[in-house]
Amino acid sequence: MSSEALTAIPLTSLPQLSKGKVRYGILAYRISAYDVILKNGISSKGLILTLLSAKWFEVLSSRIPGLKHHFLSLTPPPAPDVITPDERRMLRGRSMVVRRLKIFPIEAIGKTVISKGNLTSQWGSAWLCDGKRMVGPAGLKRCQQLPKPIYTPSTKAELGEKDLNISPHEAKAIVGEKYASRIEELALSCYQAGAAYAEERGIIIADTKFEFGLDEATDEIYLVDEVLTPDSSRFWSRADYENLQSDAIRTPKGKPDVEMPPEVVEKTKGRYMEVYELLTGKSLEEALKSLED
Repeated sequence: MSSEALTAIPLTSLPQLSKGKVRYGILAYRISAYDVILKNGISSKGLILTLLSAKWFEVLSSRIPGLKHHFLSLTPPPAPDVITPDERRMLRGRSMVVRRLKIFPIEAIGKTVISKGNLTSQWGSAWLCDGKRMVGPAGLKRCQQLPKPIYTPSTKAELGEKDLNISPHEAKAIVGEKYASRIEELALSCYQAGAAYAEERGIIIADTKFEFGLDEATDEIYLVDEVLTPDSSRFWSRADYENLQSDAIRTPKGKPDVEMPPEVVEKTKGRYMEVYELLTGKSLEEALKSLED
């Protein structure tokens, strides 16, 4: 397995439909902090995010009756009919074949922990549900788990812009009441099922974000994008509450063209690997070997 951090995708055989801060529709090793792409990448990051998401689609489908998702296969398009042999090798393990859907322009966030400096008074005044304040238990402290998960959506910003926290009521105004209610229900179901699975493996999922898409032909909502990865979630070790995701890279805040020091790169890579192995029960090398032609 190559130790090089792939931060650009030289894929010329297929037309590019879209590109995000970290994703082209295939997973590179780029990494962002505070909506800014960092200069260097994390080796194996794209592989981990892709293969972990595939595992989560399998797990959530088995635990949530009727859940629909966009994931179809980890097998790249055939070569040389569609792509070149070199492109196919590059895509192995870091690409998915997915169902094409209309993506809802909100992020569906579930959490059982209020962190990132949100104290009780700040939280109580920040989150509105249909115009009413959501108030937590008396004496709620930072990073204390809530009695049950809450839903706190945000906007889905374009490249270069910042996501904004919104209330469930505001989400209804963006996507429509019928869809917003179902998205909230699905997000909380996925969060609870994922948190229970992770808890069995020694990980607390403090919060995570999901995205959903619509099959306009059937009017059905699908779970899409990456799912419950270190990029989209806040993972803690159940044993000691140690942070298990990429917060080590979140400085200096918002400054462009930052190159991560080697020790930060290695620490972050180690955290991604640890999360992957705990949640899947296998090494990355074992997973890649199973994908070989």
